[in-house]
Amino acid sequence: MEQTADRPEILYLFDPLCGWCYGMSPVIRQAQQAFAGRVDVSVLCGGMLTGNDVTSIGESWDFLSGAAAQIGEVTGAEFGAAYHTVGEEGTLRLDSEPPSRAITVFRQLDGDQQRTIQFAHDVQTALFRDGQNLKDLSTYLPLLEPYGIDAATFQRLWAAPETAQVVQQEFATVNRLNLEGLPTTVLRVGNEGYILAKGYQPYTVFAAGLEQALAEKAGG
Repeated sequence: MEQTADRPEILYLFDPLCGWCYGMSPVIRQAQQAFAGRVDVSVLCGGMLTGNDVTSIGESWDFLSGAAAQIGEVTGAEFGAAYHTVGEEGTLRLDSEPPSRAITVFRQLDGDQQRTIQFAHDVQTALFRDGQNLKDLSTYLPLLEPYGIDAATFQRLWAAPETAQVVQQEFATVNRLNLEGLPTTVLRVGNEGYILAKGYQPYTVFAAGLEQALAEKAGG
């Protein structure tokens, strides 16, 4: 779906390592399909665990395993046995920058925000369901195949210093919004932005809030 400058836009602010984002991403995809032609949807990465906050999964596994159970129960998201295995093993490093870089490269090469959001969810699934290492380039190459993205081009851009700079700029953009947490969903109409949802919302609740917001902005 081609984006237009005057169409309202949902900004989905998320992080690849955010469990609640893993539960929310299918809701955003469903809204993207249901409101196609009325609202554009873009995904921005927030840099939840970067720099000094990068950690091993084992250091916070008690919290993460409990959160996975809660998120799975509330959202239906699948946290697989492989994820629990690497959590209990404990050495996997959690760093938001490499998977955010992968999403940035996909966005550059594909240009379709609908497919970018699906790929972002694929990246999360690779970790939370399949227990894969998101710092490893080889994790992403099989994910590219359904989209027809050239692996060699992806690899070149993934390693490029310019890509890392773009990712840091995206983190800074999200950070300037002073959000209380991720995921956060913002409706942009013209030059103004309105928070639609903080955290996870079921689709019916999210869609009703979006319809109301669109009606208010149209009337106001």
